[in-house]
Amino acid sequence: MRAALALTAWVVSLASSYSFSANSLPDIDNEAFIKDCVHIHNKLRSEVKPKASNMLYMTWDPVLAQIAKAWARKCQFSHNDQLKSPHRLHQNFTSLGENIWSGSVSIFSVSSAITSWYNERQDYDFKTRKCSKVCGHYTQVVWADSYKVGCAVRFCPTISGLTFPNAAHFICNYGPAGNYPTWPYKSGSTCSACPQNDKCLDNLCASPQRDQVTRYYSIVYQDWPIYSRNRALSLFFIVSSPILILSAITIWFKHK
Repeated sequence: MRAALALTAWVVSLASSYSFSANSLPDIDNEAFIKDCVHIHNKLRSEVKPKASNMLYMTWDPVLAQIAKAWARKCQFSHNDQLKSPHRLHQNFTSLGENIWSGSVSIFSVSSAITSWYNERQDYDFKTRKCSKVCGHYTQVVWADSYKVGCAVRFCPTISGLTFPNAAHFICNYGPAGNYPTWPYKSGSTCSACPQNDKCLDNLCASPQRDQVTRYYSIVYQDWPIYSRNRALSLFFIVSSPILILSAITIWFKHK
């Protein structure tokens, strides 16, 4: 059973780390691309140390993705200066956050790009809020109040501000923006400081009304939807299904 679970985890990891070519970079309406962006953000947000008591579940926002796509077209390794007031690019947020990754098309994957932002945590001291190098990408990824994300990737023959050619230029925008002078999240027991009426889903605070979604996706099995109306039952089937399948396989092998 352990071997089967390990194999499943390896397949999921392999699928999420798939590398693209210049002609196969996904657009913002690509379902697999959307699921990867949301899944990896939520997975990393659910694993922060120290644990978060008020971390919101992130869901996709197509307007944020369009904003990211429009800025990625410029092929500039710099932030969009219209994301904050007095500009208003999104009807629901007065200011937006942004993370940028650029690298060779051959090594690009949604997983590697977002994980590289998250890995800045090694240079961030949560207790003092001090950063020894660059930590702004990490703190935005784990900013508790940011609950919407939209990403885009663009092939750029050259990128202003960088020297290497033929790059994948990956941008994620967040609403509302993070990275103002305070802690990115509150430490404490998981979900203990969620907003009122929120439900705890995979160590994150979820609200169908705030998130404007009818279903969520499991952190462990990103293709398995969890419907907000009956989350407990959905979780039961998510957990029980692989166990039943593996049990059946084990019984078959013993019988043989």
